[in-house]
Amino acid sequence: MNTWNSKTRNKQSKQRTWAVGALAVVSMCSVVLSGCPQGRDRACECSPDALEINPANFKAAVTNPLFPLVPGTTRIYEGQTDEGLEHTEVVVLEETKEILGVACTVVRDTVTLDGEVIEDTFDWFTQDLAGNVWYFGEASMEYEGDMVVSTFGSWEAGVDCAEPGIVMKANPSVGDTYRQEFYECIAEDMATVIAVGETFTVPHGTFNNCIRTRDFTPLDPDIEEEKVYAPGVGHILTLVDGEREEELIDVTTK
Repeated sequence: MNTWNSKTRNKQSKQRTWAVGALAVVSMCSVVLSGCPQGRDRACECSPDALEINPANFKAAVTNPLFPLVPGTTRIYEGQTDEGLEHTEVVVLEETKEILGVACTVVRDTVTLDGEVIEDTFDWFTQDLAGNVWYFGEASMEYEGDMVVSTFGSWEAGVDCAEPGIVMKANPSVGDTYRQEFYECIAEDMATVIAVGETFTVPHGTFNNCIRTRDFTPLDPDIEEEKVYAPGVGHILTLVDGEREEELIDVTTK
């Protein structure tokens, strides 16, 4: 999940950290090999305890104030990296995608480096009736020039034992820890709420009553980042080692 999926810029942590509510039931695949040194290179048998999704408990409209997805909205982020200026445009599309019988809102996340596209991702989100925002997968493409060089990190709930997760709780509290996605050895992001009621200023403005999460992945314990979410806007800031990596520059709506 790039900006929206709590992904770090390391594709293994992509998605954009989660284990709450319905996801308290842990689903793991029975595997012969231990660890994930080369990523997922085998099929597995899904656990009989796999999360069961009831489409009646979901709606396509994502209205959680800390993660609103209004079709036609574009959020623009920028951050200076060692390689150059990274510019990200996150567009909430009018279309939906049905996954496991659930209608998901489609979000396109395009990343450029000094004006050249390096990643193009379609993320799939939905919301349950309690107000939790769920992440049902992504189709991610990494580019070198005009050529797609990798789709690593792509996954879809219900395919090859992959399970959806929660990207934003309805009422987040400090200490909440939850799984955002689970596709063994590919996408295992998690998050913990570490602060609420904070105020942050980014180029797009000053925001009060923000929450801050620590995003991490068991696939690489050395990689983590913090994300800041503002009511009515969503993600506004990414921090790595206390430094600002990516900030919200502008928001437009058709």
